[in-house]
Order: sequence, then C-alpha cells, then structure tokens
Amino acid sequence: MKKLHVRDIILIALIAIIFGFIYLASDGLYNALTALLTPIGYGMLANDIMMGIWCMAGPLAGFLVRIPGSAFLGEFLGACVELLAGEQWGAVNLISGAVQGLGSELGFTFTSYRRYDWFTLFLSATTTTIVTYLYDFIKNGYSYFSTFNMILYFVVRWISMLLFTCVLVKLIVNLLEKAHVIQTNQN
Repeated sequence: MKKLHVRDIILIALIAIIFGFIYLASDGLYNALTALLTPIGYGMLANDIMMGIWCMAGPLAGFLVRIPGSAFLGEFLGACVELLAGEQWGAVNLISGAVQGLGSELGFTFTSYRRYDWFTLFLSATTTTIVTYLYDFIKNGYSYFSTFNMILYFVVRWISMLLFTCVLVKLIVNLLEKAHVIQTNQN
C-alpha cells in the first residue's frame, strides 16, 4: 500500500488551505440563501444547496493524491482552516469536516482506490450525500420534516454534491492536467 510522502502532505495542505478560505467565503452566500428561503419555510434548505461547495476539498485531495485517507484529510483539514480563519460555526465545524471527509473517503474505498474517473467521483458524491444527510437528519432535526421535505432536501443535497464534488472537481483536475501541473493518468 502506498504511503503519504512529503509532497502528498503538502498538496493536501494546499488544497485544505485554499478550500478552507473558499468555505469561509461561502458562509455569506449561505446566510443570504437562508434569509431568502426562510419566509417561505425553507431556510434550512440553504444548508443542502451549499453542501456540495463545502465538500469539495475531500474528493479533490482523494483524486489527486490517490492514497487511502487523503480524501478524509483534505476535507477535515479544510474544516480546520475554516475554523482557524474565523468562520461562524465554531468547533462543531470540525465534526462536520470529519463527517464530510468520511463520506468522501467512502466513495474511493468502494473502488479499492483503483479507479480515478467520473464513476469514482460519482460514488464519492453519493456517499458524501448519504453520510452528511444522515448526520443532519439527527443534528438538524430533519426527522421532523414531512416525507416530501425529507426527499426534497436529500435530492437537493445530492444535486449540489454532483455539481460541485463531481463535475467541478473533475473540471479542476482536467484544467490542472492541461496546464501540466499534474499527471493523473498513472495509478
């Protein structure tokens, strides 16, 4: 089994730092969405709309580093950076980062860390959707929603994950390959 090298740790740290600040910057958008959706009774839906943005570091780190644990580390360290930068959630953000990292890592685990393509990113987006939804089901009281709203929130979260942690991450990887910054055609 491959082990993390210094260059892998540096890459994961860079991803975490960049996305930690992206996560921090996205808090304003989350607050605005919450304010817009609250009058119609869907303020909590802002969480599901934004979830894909908040989970991008994990799949990007997992796809680029290709070592077990790298998706988890990328996501968790991104949450650490966001916390240290002064985000609004406090230390509970570390729990969210760990849950998101676990969900992201599962997608890579299901391919035994052997496939790095659209399918793997789709799996990672799907497992992250399921794991984070179950966490929010308990933490945020989604269990009190009507069946329609439970399904709506899940589907919105899954679409967000597919757009950001699957499509956007793959586009980022493709751009890095075209710029000859990375080579991902090796396993």
